[in-house]
Amino acid sequence: MKQKDQFDNLEKHTQWGIDVLEKFIKFVKERTEIELSYAKQLRNLSKKYQPKKNSKEEEEYRYTSARAFLATLNEMNDYAGQHEVISENMTSLITGELTRYVQELKQERKSHFHDGRKAQQHIETCWKQLEASKRRFERDCKEADRAQQYFEKMDADINVTKADVEKARQQAQLRHQMAEDSKAEYSSTLQKFNSEQHDHYYTHIPHIFQKIQEMEERRIVRIGESMKTFAEVDRQVIPIIGKCLDEITKAAESIDHKNDSQLVIEAFKSGFEPPGDVDFEDFTQPMKRTVSESSLSNSRADGKSEPKFGGKSKGKLWPFIKKNKPPPPPPASASPSAVPNGPQSPKQQKEPLSHRFNEFMTSKPKIHCFRSLKRGGAGPEDFSNLPPEQRRKKLQQKVDELNRDIQKEMDQRDALTKMKDVYIKNPQMGDAASVDHRLAELGQNIEKLRLEVQKFEGWLAEVEGRLSMRSEARRQSGLYEAQNPSAVNSCAQDRESPDGSYTEEQSQETEMKVPATDFDDEFDDEEPLPTIGTCKALYTFEGQNEGTISVAEGEMLYVIEEDKGDGWTRIRRNEDEEGYVPTSYVEVYLDKNAKDVYKSLEKI
Repeated sequence: MKQKDQFDNLEKHTQWGIDVLEKFIKFVKERTEIELSYAKQLRNLSKKYQPKKNSKEEEEYRYTSARAFLATLNEMNDYAGQHEVISENMTSLITGELTRYVQELKQERKSHFHDGRKAQQHIETCWKQLEASKRRFERDCKEADRAQQYFEKMDADINVTKADVEKARQQAQLRHQMAEDSKAEYSSTLQKFNSEQHDHYYTHIPHIFQKIQEMEERRIVRIGESMKTFAEVDRQVIPIIGKCLDEITKAAESIDHKNDSQLVIEAFKSGFEPPGDVDFEDFTQPMKRTVSESSLSNSRADGKSEPKFGGKSKGKLWPFIKKNKPPPPPPASASPSAVPNGPQSPKQQKEPLSHRFNEFMTSKPKIHCFRSLKRGGAGPEDFSNLPPEQRRKKLQQKVDELNRDIQKEMDQRDALTKMKDVYIKNPQMGDAASVDHRLAELGQNIEKLRLEVQKFEGWLAEVEGRLSMRSEARRQSGLYEAQNPSAVNSCAQDRESPDGSYTEEQSQETEMKVPATDFDDEFDDEEPLPTIGTCKALYTFEGQNEGTISVAEGEMLYVIEEDKGDGWTRIRRNEDEEGYVPTSYVEVYLDKNAKDVYKSLEKI
């Protein structure tokens, strides 16, 4: 029983050892699940903050701080990968190996305890055989004793026949023989049991216990090695994790605040020059009133029918609005004989000055267009509502986008052309004529896109030309302003924004500074526009429309405003006479320095 108790204790202890292994396996499994979950969450976090393709966020990654953040996101992605490596290594090196080992350990344990029980059952069987032989020997001895006593009793009794005595004697001898046989069997069984018992306690059982001990020691060693592997798996990825953290630190150190500030400046600079000094306005001298509107209209109706720039006021502009130009001139190719009287005005009769002013103020097409853009409407196709530098960038982006579209269309056309060649060589694969319609459509698309590219490249070249002239204008404008301050001030009153439209500030100034009742076309304080060159009249031109001036063939005049693309050049005969003539009627000789300064002042 003691031996059986020891086997029971060993069985419980080894089962506890297997339970410890399975508990450690479960612990490692949960650790791998945590690592995988952590890695997944890190990857999702990194993906969540990655810039979206074709989004505004991609532009933000021009800045070093944004690029450093992007590098941090990428390193966090690699960091998550190392936690996945931890999970994979623990699964393969610990969980998988220990699971197989536990199965083998259970089989080995079962075998050892089966051998122990078998040996125990064998010794118990031998013991039972010994006990049975002993009891049989004891019984036979007692039977032989009784038979001997019965024989002696029968032999002593004179009344018993001789045959009965002989029979009792034979019975006693038989019992004695049986007792001797039982004794020999008992002795043999006893010797056999003692031998089996010796082998059991000194050979079989110690051998089984030794195997169980070795099994248990291997289990203990194995769980210790697994714990070391558990630590080594983490230690192996520490250098890589450290490298990821070093890269994050390096990305943080690469942030350049000066460079980021410069990028902001480049991105948002307008290209406009700062405004000049505000002139002092002297309100101590009252403004001279002109004649009333009715008398002005009557005097004009009764006076000369052809407007001339007689007197100082005739050659001046409204101080806060642009002077109306004549209608568009004839084409440059048209001969003077085709248009004998020059460009005709749509109005054959003059209107009162107040009516013309009201008409101008209510129309204001450029100002109205600009304001609609300010309120969020769709911008013009040429981005003329933007400052020069921003407009140049937008036009460049549009050109690049169109070129990419052209390349896509050309790639499709090349692919279809190759397909058509294959169809021609192998008619069974398809009909070559089936792709002709698509090829023609692609050709038309490419041609349209190329025309678009040419159009936007023209606008881009115009903007870049203006920007390149600005630096030269800056250098010369200071000198020219010092020499001709009055001319610069007068020219600045008639300027436009670089993109050809009025700015918001100009429109507001127009509405605020022009009273509804003060319609006066005489401003004695204004200075004449500076001369930028000379011109020679190629043909005779009779200026019969408002704002024009008559010239004779061969006459030399001064140029004060060159053609801005509308076909008219503004000239001056003397201090009192100036106006517009068709550009095709004159040959212009511009003074380079004066022209550059004029343009620089006009574009600001």
